[in-house]
Amino acid sequence: MLGMDVFEALSRTRIAIFGLGGVGSWCAEALVRSGVRQMMLVDADRVCATNVNRQLMATCKTVGQVKVVALAERLREINPDVELDVRQRFYDVATSAEFDLSRQDYVIDAIDSLDSKALLIRNALAAPSVTLFSSMGAALKMDPFLMRKSAFTKVEGDGLARALRQRFRKTGGIPERPFTCVWSPERRENKGISEGGARINGSIAHTTASFGLALAGLVVADVERRAKSGM
Repeated sequence: MLGMDVFEALSRTRIAIFGLGGVGSWCAEALVRSGVRQMMLVDADRVCATNVNRQLMATCKTVGQVKVVALAERLREINPDVELDVRQRFYDVATSAEFDLSRQDYVIDAIDSLDSKALLIRNALAAPSVTLFSSMGAALKMDPFLMRKSAFTKVEGDGLARALRQRFRKTGGIPERPFTCVWSPERRENKGISEGGARINGSIAHTTASFGLALAGLVVADVERRAKSGM
């Protein structure tokens, strides 16, 4: 459908995905199935039972396994020739120097932690050659047909985007370089359980997966555009 020139461009494209939960895991698989062969996978967590409702590699069999390892095994079953840089790491001030984002063509932000998310966005946008695509909040969303894409400055009614704006203003202002987000204005009551006094935002597979697949679609469409324009 895309043609061999685009397929070959996808095989040469380098992509880093930060956060391999209900959004990032689906994004990673869609990209590998689309022909991407060079990918960095970054997530510090292990699969737990509460991940099984929405995360691609989370099954009763993989509970307790390192997320990046479990996902990497699945991706290699899809394409044994895929080149994966697998990192069980948090992305934060202490570790960010370990990641040379300038070597990537695309950075996918699927991080939940506000501090890490803000830091990754700033650092990715500081690398001129990197194209950043970011997921806003996929929790407490039910209707995938309300999803949309826009520049970060155009996101409305999303709690994570609102918190990011506040964080950016406290740490140097909102980044001037634009970046595209996948988001939804849907608002639902949080009926999740409390853990340690904090109420956990519920999420459901068909919505988080839709966010991840949309991010993958943004990459494929941009690679196609570049390939056809000779960039």
